[in-house]
Amino acid sequence: MPRRQFRFHSWQAGVVLPISLVFLLLLALIGLSSMQGAISQEKITGSVRLRNQSFQSAESGLRLGESAVQAPGFDLRPCRTTALCSAPSESVQVTGPGTDPVSTITWVGTKSGVYGIQNLGRGVGLAHLPPETPATLYRVTAVGISGHSRTVLETVYARVVLDDGQGGRFRRVMWRQLL
Repeated sequence: MPRRQFRFHSWQAGVVLPISLVFLLLLALIGLSSMQGAISQEKITGSVRLRNQSFQSAESGLRLGESAVQAPGFDLRPCRTTALCSAPSESVQVTGPGTDPVSTITWVGTKSGVYGIQNLGRGVGLAHLPPETPATLYRVTAVGISGHSRTVLETVYARVVLDDGQGGRFRRVMWRQLL
């Protein structure tokens, strides 16, 4: 049986190399795209983790502030002006414990943030309380910091004033996340 010899034309001989290089380039682009997606997801995951940690730190600060207000013998002078009773604007930049010279709030340090307490004075007809029940209002502002993430939470607590002038029941009447 005679052997057949196949002859390729000269223009066909160099086609395999460019086609394989194009496929290699496509595979490299797909690989780079998937790596970029994975890196982006890793950054998002890290950011979400830091945000969650700062939120938990702020919640912990709220609990500490609530415990301080509920402690027997806790006394804090009421705000003297409307400006001093407003939500503390420095909560978006405060990083450590100390007293703010403008708002006069004393920021207390926690493991991963700070909290401050304001006595807003007495009020009547508050949410979650019987009508015409007098109560002393306290605002607790907590800042949780984790990495570059910051969470600011604020609650208003009411201490029901008993007939003898001493505090009695204690209840949260408002909660919000500022940042």
